[in-house]
Amino acid sequence: MQAQYMPSEVESKAQQDWESRRAFIVDESSDRPKYYCLSMFPYPSGKLHMGHVRNYTIGDVLARFHRLNGRNVLQPMGWDAFGLPAENAAIKHGTPPADWTYNNIDFMRGQLKSLGLAIDWEREIATCKPDYYRWEQWLFIQLFEKGLVYKKTAQVNWDPVDQTVLANEQVIDGCGWRSGVPVEKREIPMYFMRITDYAEELLEELDHLPGWPEQVKTMQRNWIGRSVGVEVHFPLLSEDGVLKVFTTRADTLMGVTYVAVAAEHPLAEKAARNNPVLARFIQSCRQGGVSEAFVSNLEKKGMSTGDYVRHPLTGEALPVWVANYVLMGYGEGAVMAVPAHDERDFEFAKEYGLPIKPVICSGSERIMSSCDKATTDYGVLIDSGVFTGLSSKEAIIRIASALEEVGLGLSRVQYRLRDWGISRQRYWGCPIPIIHCSLCGDVPVPERDLPVILPEAVTVTGAGNPLAYMSAFVETTCPRCGSEAHRETDTMDTFVESSWYYARYASPDSSQAMVDDRARYWLPVDQYVGGIEHAILHLLYARFFNKLMRDAGLITNNEPFVNLLTQGMVLKDGSKMSKSKGNTVDPDQLIKQYGADTARLFMMFASPPDQSLEWSDAGVEGAFRFLRRLWKTVYDFMALPETQEVGQMSVELIALRRQLHETIVKVTDDYGRRQTFNTAIASIMELMNSFLKIQEVHLTARKIQRELLENMVILLSPIVPHICYVLYGALRPNESLLDAQWCLVDEEALKKEEEEIVIQVNGRLRGRITIPVNATREWVESRAESDSQVERFLAGKKIRKVVFVPHRLVNIVLENE
Repeated sequence: MQAQYMPSEVESKAQQDWESRRAFIVDESSDRPKYYCLSMFPYPSGKLHMGHVRNYTIGDVLARFHRLNGRNVLQPMGWDAFGLPAENAAIKHGTPPADWTYNNIDFMRGQLKSLGLAIDWEREIATCKPDYYRWEQWLFIQLFEKGLVYKKTAQVNWDPVDQTVLANEQVIDGCGWRSGVPVEKREIPMYFMRITDYAEELLEELDHLPGWPEQVKTMQRNWIGRSVGVEVHFPLLSEDGVLKVFTTRADTLMGVTYVAVAAEHPLAEKAARNNPVLARFIQSCRQGGVSEAFVSNLEKKGMSTGDYVRHPLTGEALPVWVANYVLMGYGEGAVMAVPAHDERDFEFAKEYGLPIKPVICSGSERIMSSCDKATTDYGVLIDSGVFTGLSSKEAIIRIASALEEVGLGLSRVQYRLRDWGISRQRYWGCPIPIIHCSLCGDVPVPERDLPVILPEAVTVTGAGNPLAYMSAFVETTCPRCGSEAHRETDTMDTFVESSWYYARYASPDSSQAMVDDRARYWLPVDQYVGGIEHAILHLLYARFFNKLMRDAGLITNNEPFVNLLTQGMVLKDGSKMSKSKGNTVDPDQLIKQYGADTARLFMMFASPPDQSLEWSDAGVEGAFRFLRRLWKTVYDFMALPETQEVGQMSVELIALRRQLHETIVKVTDDYGRRQTFNTAIASIMELMNSFLKIQEVHLTARKIQRELLENMVILLSPIVPHICYVLYGALRPNESLLDAQWCLVDEEALKKEEEEIVIQVNGRLRGRITIPVNATREWVESRAESDSQVERFLAGKKIRKVVFVPHRLVNIVLENE
């Protein structure tokens, strides 16, 4: 063992040994219980950033800890390789997206390996490879034939810069999540997945995920948005038929003064045919996104259609307006407007001079029609005919019943969640396996012809989807009738690829099925690690796909991830690291200067995993100093001259050994249950400080010191695996840390003969005493009352009672004077 800690040499040796021994390659034949630890796979953007380092270190700490605890641990890695950034890079650098992507994967793979992650690299996948997306296309066809995938013309969010459709979740404050420019409304034919068929199960199963953060579950509940309400039918006055509206506030029905429809609603389009002014207004409404978040911030604008509907209970004629705050994609594309009790309706009614009729009294005073704001609280009905005097809760039930009696309404459940539009008008994605035939319609590609391979030698200019101009790709024959046909040129939303990759890792080489029986061994994932920004997009879609695969008979688990850890961001100077802010730190440079173990140690020590981490150069230096001290401590111990002196088990050695086993208990809990690695490191550092205070050099002392060093190396090894691997080999020359087990707790060492407890007088701290662990209550109370620090507070006072909390405190309560 050399005297100086040389991280590059240490880490090279460890990584070479792990690779030669195939240390982290696992299969299903082990008799150990399985543990599947997965961190969200990266997009191959070109280089790792410090957020990647933190994310994958967290997962690796957990994987190594559970491996040491006797689990058969799978920790795989792959690449979320499709997506628009590759197309943008191709335009910038004049290279095909495939070349850019594969080059980035090769570089980033090397970066990940330099971190010393315990990854089974034989399971590596890249979602842009045909042997992966073939099965995505296969599942698409199964769902298409079951009706779980369908095609319709839909109003969508269109990104004018990226020239593609965006899901509502991808529209941030009215702008595209990548381009940052305002989105537009367009109607185009596209394919949808019926995620709404699983809405109730997706909602209910959240209650069976105790290992998920409550914040994430709340975000998903809100996004799914289950509402119990009433579907109200307003008969049209100018023709047969009804206008359907869904409301959760049927108690306000008697206060409806107009109805509003979306610009794309059939009533609006019909009225616009002979009204050029209305037609122009409708066209203006098509500019902007189709999400609730976007519409909620718009200035409320509208125009009357000139048509009317009849109130279902009073028969009153109500005007029909087109309003820009009504979305066609939500509910029925129409709302019953109650200006007195809805803020948007109130703002609209004030703007256009429409009636405002209060029908809910939520306070002790009657609400007058001259109200200057909407009151949205529940209360007691007023001016509501036979329903006057009812509470809102009672009125909702009675009004729903009244609507059902006249055939103009019914109670039902509605979800905020919409079906998932997966069509994207971009090149670098998974081709949708559909052939368009003028005779047969949309025909799925036969299974024997899968995969539909995406051409990779493609020049991307940014002007639309290049697939549409490639006759060799587009032109084909119909598999049903043999006539000329053309392929679908849209590709799938890249969130499709990341919605099932966790299952493919279980059997990445399967050529006969999407997943095989090995998936039943490994799934569900025991621990998933990733950012909370994926709470709705990725995590909801992954749960949905898990249920699709289950119902297709591929897997048996209901949920994909048992436990979820959402790590915080890496900040520098108070803000998230980014190239645009010039506050990034290059992981390669950090590893070159200090080693991967220093990077890992700093990342895990600076804050708990689920909180944001503030970068500190001084903190990195401190982590490196600690590792050098650890190395020197082991070196100095190994270099001690031989001695024949047996020595005694001194009080200091007994205390040190007790601290060791207390630390084992705490660190085990910190890694396993609490997942607070920073406190585990702090405890080990305290143990190191205590070790260095021991001056005894006899055999008994050395035995305790060796026990401490060997255990300390194991305790630290999940966080700093390279240095611990080499140090363990130095301490145990014929053994390997790869074969070691987690530290065992010696219960005898934890036992204390004495303990310190607190003495209080009337609840205030007045002293501390050391007592025998097995002392009786009477002895402890007597000892407390006679303590020199306490006696002066008791002088001349009468004791009313004594409260004794074993192992903690004695509280002497005095009589009031």
